[in-house]
Amino acid sequence: MTIAIVTDSTSDLSPQLCAQYGVESVPLYVLFDGKMHKDGLEITPPDLFAGLKAGKKTPSTSQPSPAEFAAAYGRALGSADHVLSIHISGQLSGTVGSARLAAQEFGGKVTVVDTQSVSMGLGMRVIRAAELARAGKGVADIVTELERAQTVADLRFTVDTLDFLRINGRIGGAQALLGGLLNIKPILVVRGGRVESGGRVRGHKKAVQDLVAHVRSYVVRHGQVRVAFLYTVGGEAFLQEVRADLAGATFEDLGDHAIGAVVATHAGPGAMGVALEPVSI
Repeated sequence: MTIAIVTDSTSDLSPQLCAQYGVESVPLYVLFDGKMHKDGLEITPPDLFAGLKAGKKTPSTSQPSPAEFAAAYGRALGSADHVLSIHISGQLSGTVGSARLAAQEFGGKVTVVDTQSVSMGLGMRVIRAAELARAGKGVADIVTELERAQTVADLRFTVDTLDFLRINGRIGGAQALLGGLLNIKPILVVRGGRVESGGRVRGHKKAVQDLVAHVRSYVVRHGQVRVAFLYTVGGEAFLQEVRADLAGATFEDLGDHAIGAVVATHAGPGAMGVALEPVSI
């Protein structure tokens, strides 16, 4: 059986990675300056933050329609026997609901997976599924491994401000961090499909130390692990500091990944984080 992989743009997989793994990414939308823009195709984070700096209204986001997923599935099934459609947490977006509605049109040939994650937490799951499919694994085996990965995977990040998450209603259990003291950096995690508090530290240096210590601890606990680094505009220097402090740590490095416009709408500028998974689940 040949298996095609479909995801959505909140995976933050670059076009190059999607091509490398044979993945189709269906874009979400950013409503900004009175227009709907396709994530990554019609709007980028620099566009977004430049507009906000110029005084434009804070954007909002929207999921693809079932028809857009149905079109992607139709294309995929032109050369595959089955589609695995792997998506952002249903608690953060209605995207997986649109995918499930579309899947009903294909007589059991589409399996939809809610990863309960986002950004490279989702992206790493997509990469794993593509690797397993290429290795000849069946749909049930791949889904089982993705579910196991979900129980041990980790996504930890920090943002310059919680305002973007608050305005867009994605703050989850991190609500308690609002109104913190001056120079407090929130540490956030994606847990149970929601953005939750992972603690808070005072100042940029402590935030770097937190992320570095977390990666090192995860490596100790799990042995061989994969790490993907993610960032929004303004977070590049932060990322390089974390990388420099991780010198000597042993892990499979999946590279640096610029967060797309949809996720950046919620994270804001200057965000940076790490997504982690064991190599073998």
